[in-house]
Amino acid sequence: VRIVPGRGPVFDDPIRTASDVLRLPPLDPDALAPIREAVAMTVAQLGGTPLIAFGGAPFTLASYLVEGGPSKDQLRARTMMYADPHSWAALLNWCADVTGAFLRAQVEAGASAAQLFDSWVGSLSELNYLRRVAPHSRRAIDHLRGLEVPKVHFGVGSGELLRAMYSIGADVMGVDWRIPLDEAERRLGGGVPLQGNLDP
Repeated sequence: VRIVPGRGPVFDDPIRTASDVLRLPPLDPDALAPIREAVAMTVAQLGGTPLIAFGGAPFTLASYLVEGGPSKDQLRARTMMYADPHSWAALLNWCADVTGAFLRAQVEAGASAAQLFDSWVGSLSELNYLRRVAPHSRRAIDHLRGLEVPKVHFGVGSGELLRAMYSIGADVMGVDWRIPLDEAERRLGGGVPLQGNLDP
């Protein structure tokens, strides 16, 4: 992956086929050592100020991998979701395990909360989210079992998906600037802690 200024993460070899998915290696736990070290150093410098662990949700990671970089509509990713559901599920499981391990490493190193961040989830219908994405987001969050930290789930453009996203096991729902907090609370049925809602 290369981070291209003004564009974001770009992959020279996108994941487009079943064989591409099968070639993805399992995450080497030692690869997270620099993350653990950086989080521990940051927490030490912050003192009493909490640090939020951050991880990309499986759908967003898969979208970057399939598209080869940022995309406005995730057309290739959503096409793969329909055309090859088995490879799609395998890819999202891989993404969920990478993100889950990444979040867990940050919390074990001292982060006070964990946020699963889904930048591109707003391109999905509620039905597709529930059928093709939610189980994998839950799998990512499940990596935090046994760690007593608040879990935040946030998605950009996710006003129509709030209830579905909350169902994966989050404690707090992130809300973007497109939906008022009172409307988000109404859609969630009340009693769900909300976070965010600031226009960038």
